[in-house]
Amino acid sequence: MRRIVIHRAGSYDRLTIREGLALEPREDGVVVAVEAIGVNYADCMVRMGLYQSAKDFVGWPITPGFEVAGRVARVGNKVTDLAVGDPVLAVTLFGGYATEVAVPRPYVFRLPRGADAVAMAGFPAVFMTAYFALFELAHPRPGAKLLVHSAAGGVGGALVQLGRLAGCEVTGVVGATHKLETLTRLGVDHAIDKSTEPLWDRAEAIAPDGFDVVCDANGVATLAQSYAHLRRAGKLVVYGFHTMIPRRGGKPNWVKLAVDYLRTPRFNPFQMTTESLSVLAFNLSYLFDRFDILEEAMTRLMGWLDEGQIVPAPVERFAFEAAGDAHRRIESGESVGKLVLLP
Repeated sequence: MRRIVIHRAGSYDRLTIREGLALEPREDGVVVAVEAIGVNYADCMVRMGLYQSAKDFVGWPITPGFEVAGRVARVGNKVTDLAVGDPVLAVTLFGGYATEVAVPRPYVFRLPRGADAVAMAGFPAVFMTAYFALFELAHPRPGAKLLVHSAAGGVGGALVQLGRLAGCEVTGVVGATHKLETLTRLGVDHAIDKSTEPLWDRAEAIAPDGFDVVCDANGVATLAQSYAHLRRAGKLVVYGFHTMIPRRGGKPNWVKLAVDYLRTPRFNPFQMTTESLSVLAFNLSYLFDRFDILEEAMTRLMGWLDEGQIVPAPVERFAFEAAGDAHRRIESGESVGKLVLLP
């Protein structure tokens, strides 16, 4: 089998392919022969040495990757409900950039009948992130005003779809005009192209009293104003800090990181209590031991997928050997939907 290994932090040249022995499953585990691999922004953070859970759980060297699609290659002797050849999705706490992955049975899910493995490889991470943000944390009421930053990206597109499913009035924000077509396809109620119009002036026109929920992975660039544009009892959900990371070069700018860190808002609990506002935050990679949440989320998501109420994000394909190009693309901010590696 082959895997992509990062031996130390750096740019795209740190992604090196290594040969290894075939994997064997644990008694309660499954080995998946990988056909497609989802690429996430977190993978770039891992490569740069900035992803804390990678340090906590693995260290160097590390193989990035949280999600794959493929077929069952081997099963442990305690696994009785999957057979060799079954088409499946698998989520993994790192290690996904490989031609085989070995994971516990609870991390493996049957592919819906007729599903495209390439499209589905990019499904779990973004939709589980969106699910946790909305249904575990925010709990929006029908008719709630929802603002989604980076709405044409993987998580953003999933948030738009799940927000509409929850009955929200959805406003999607994008940073480039060519992404508006994606928002139209997703069915947002309002679209804001911040490259051509003032973001917050337009937001105030859409929701004069503020938004019930704002989902923000931008970090320092928008967090303060996202909070300021909540209505009473509103919730700001934070799941990333993308604008702190460079769009070119593949390496962190340590001076910019330090300045942005100091500029990042600190929310005062006394003020939040008085204003009746909430800030909620999470990192999905620290929730892999919550099988209860994982199972519920994937069961509901797969059901909605099967019913046609949600669809996987559009995918941009890259060869396994071109993982660096995929990272360069996702860091640029120009991509739409999901990026997928094909071993």
